[in-house]
Amino acid sequence: MKLFLDTANVDYVAEIAEWGVLDGVTTNPSLVAKEGKDFKQTVLGMCKHVSCVSAQVTATDAKGMIKQGEEYASWHKHVVVKVPMTTEGLKALKYFRSKGIKTNTTLVFSVSQAILAAKAGANIISPFIGRLDDASEDGMGLIAEIMEAWSNYKFDCEVLVASTRHPRHIVDAARLGAHICTIPYDVFKKLPMHPLTDSGVKKFLEDWEKVKKG
Repeated sequence: MKLFLDTANVDYVAEIAEWGVLDGVTTNPSLVAKEGKDFKQTVLGMCKHVSCVSAQVTATDAKGMIKQGEEYASWHKHVVVKVPMTTEGLKALKYFRSKGIKTNTTLVFSVSQAILAAKAGANIISPFIGRLDDASEDGMGLIAEIMEAWSNYKFDCEVLVASTRHPRHIVDAARLGAHICTIPYDVFKKLPMHPLTDSGVKKFLEDWEKVKKG
């Protein structure tokens, strides 16, 4: 499973990339606004560290999405154009696929939306599981249904589990066979941690000091 970082902070990307496990980055207008940095420079900064950076369009009509997406794609070969799951977005997806521009369809909340995006030409779809959980729905259940549907067909489209809230989401996504998980920085930092690992390292070091003194 590929691991993406969900952020608009270039320093966070550089830090996690050094671990040797980071495959990509997802951004959105909310994350960019939070950082308050120039959008293009932020995207280009991330492209130095990973080979897949999703940059989201803000236009609501297909013509506007296409104009923005072509501009984003021209910035760097690692840019993936992030398109909302709307009927206008589907039109844009079809166009981008015909031009060889890679896309990520965001704000997917149902299997029917996932299928439509894949058929329209999306390279990646992003179901938002955390937001479904917040609405008293079963976010990971949606991933299970999508992966079941994907097993029946040869969609040229990866399933990216978005809006993850804790490490268990990543584990469950992997067990279901999802292709990608995008993870907030604070959750990513929790993934390598375990109290038994910490206590084990401490014990080894204490014992080694005894050996050195002996």
